[in-house]
Amino acid sequence: MLLSICIPTYNRYYSLKNCLKSIYLSSKKTNLPFEICISDNSYSNKNLCLVNDYINKININYKKNSYNLGRTKNYIQASLMAKGEYIWLLGDDDLLLDISLNEIKNLLTTHKNVDFFYINSFNLKSPNNNLELNYSNLKSKKLKKFSQYHLSKKLRFFDLIDPKISFDFLGGMYLSIFRKKNWIQNLNALNRNHINNLIEFSSLDNTFPHTKIYAHAFNNSKAFFFSKPITINLSGTREWNYLYPLVMSYRLPELLEEYRKNGLSFFQYIYCKNFALRNFIPDTLNLLFSKKINFFNYINIYKNIIKNIFYPNFYLSILYFFLRKLFKYRLYETKKN
Repeated sequence: MLLSICIPTYNRYYSLKNCLKSIYLSSKKTNLPFEICISDNSYSNKNLCLVNDYINKININYKKNSYNLGRTKNYIQASLMAKGEYIWLLGDDDLLLDISLNEIKNLLTTHKNVDFFYINSFNLKSPNNNLELNYSNLKSKKLKKFSQYHLSKKLRFFDLIDPKISFDFLGGMYLSIFRKKNWIQNLNALNRNHINNLIEFSSLDNTFPHTKIYAHAFNNSKAFFFSKPITINLSGTREWNYLYPLVMSYRLPELLEEYRKNGLSFFQYIYCKNFALRNFIPDTLNLLFSKKINFFNYINIYKNIIKNIFYPNFYLSILYFFLRKLFKYRLYETKKN
C-alpha cells in the first residue's frame, strides 16, 4: 500500500459524503494503491451508512469511536489505522479533483527519497456543509489558491516554513503528505495532558498537533512543494471560525517556537514570527470582547503577549487594520459610483 488517506471526522455527514464521493471519482482516473482510514467521533451512526455505500467501491477502513476522543486523538487514531507507506491527513470538508490521486501517484513514485510533500489547494468559501459536489460547477468558479508560490521544487523541510509558501506554516493538515514511519516514531512529541483537554485550541497540542509532530519527525528531511492545486478546501464549513483570531495570532507564534527548537534558523524564525503578528492587536481585541470564550483560559500573558512586544508588527498590526478598512471602504465607494 502506497498511500493512506486518513480522515478524522466529527458530526459532518454531508461534508464526509462529498469528500468520499470526490475520492471515489478521482480513484477512477488512476491505479494508485491507496486506502481510506476514517476515525469517527460523531455521536450518531449516519456515517456508517455512508461508508457502507462506498465499501465495495473503494478500500475503506472505518472506526466508530465509542465516545468523543477530541480533535488530536482523532487525528492520531486515524493515522494509526494506516497501512500505507505515506499518510495524507485529509479533512472531511476537503474535496479531491479528478486528477488528484494520479498526480499524487506521480509525485510519490518520482521522488522516492522525499519524506514530506506539501501540495497546493484551492479555497472555496461555502455557506454551509451541505454542498452537492459538481465538478463542472466547481471548475467554472474562480477559486483562489492557498499558496501563491508558483514554483514546484525539492527543498529542505524547514524551507517550507515561509509565509510566501504557507502563511499558516503548514497548519492546514490537508496540504501535507508524509512518510508514515517518521510520523509514528514521533507521536510522543505531543503533551499527553494537553491532548486530553477537550477544549478546542486551548494549547498548541490540540490546535496544530500534526505540525508539532512534523517539527520533530521531518526536521532533517527532504521535502517537495507542489504548486499545482489538486484539492478544494471548503473553509465555510468550520464550526470553530470564531476562534480564528486565536489560531492565527496566538497559536501560530507558538508553533514557530516549536520549529525553532527543532532546527528552524534564527533569522527565518524572526522573519516568520513578525509576519505572524500582523493582526495581533485587532485579533486580541476581538477575543477579549468575544462572548463565546473566556480569553484568559486560552492565553499565557508572558508567553503570548510579553514575548511578542519586541516585534514591529505587534504595534503595526493596528495600523494595518485601519488601512484594510480604508481600502475596503474606498473599494466599496468606487463600485457604488
